[in-house]
Amino acid sequence: MADPHEFHTPKSHYTKDDLILSGRGGYFGPGNAQLPAPPMLMMDWITELSLDAGEFGKGHIVAELDITPDLWFFDCHFPGDPVMPGCLGLDAMWQILGYWLGWSGSPGKGRALGVGEVRFRGDITPATRMVRYEVSMRQARRGKLALGVANGRLFADNVCVYVATDLRVGMIRPTP
Repeated sequence: MADPHEFHTPKSHYTKDDLILSGRGGYFGPGNAQLPAPPMLMMDWITELSLDAGEFGKGHIVAELDITPDLWFFDCHFPGDPVMPGCLGLDAMWQILGYWLGWSGSPGKGRALGVGEVRFRGDITPATRMVRYEVSMRQARRGKLALGVANGRLFADNVCVYVATDLRVGMIRPTP
């Protein structure tokens, strides 16, 4: 399995073009982390990444998504009462956690392994302008199975509307 840092020099932020390139695979080397392609890519850019900041001092990521009334999910999720499905916000936090694991050097493909608890305190509607995801690493275990455990929050126009604890992503390596 290739070392992700042999293919990519970590940066402190990423543009939409960077994230789309990551979704095509190979950004962190063959068989390593990649983001989903649009429309399942749930962020427009990553504004901060670190190995030692965040709520627990073990790393964090901040990413943002511009909300526009023409986003695909508003037409099909509760017609006449459009809201972003809560599962998409949760998936975005898993995407971010998997990206952080690849960015920080863990080989393998990221797969969501679970979440401890999720609380929803509000909605993302077509009137929302910006969603910000903040994910703070609690644990990063390296080895045969790299595992990231984090807490995440989703802000709609600077108001916290989702809180998730114990988000878990593992980096799955192909079996020989």
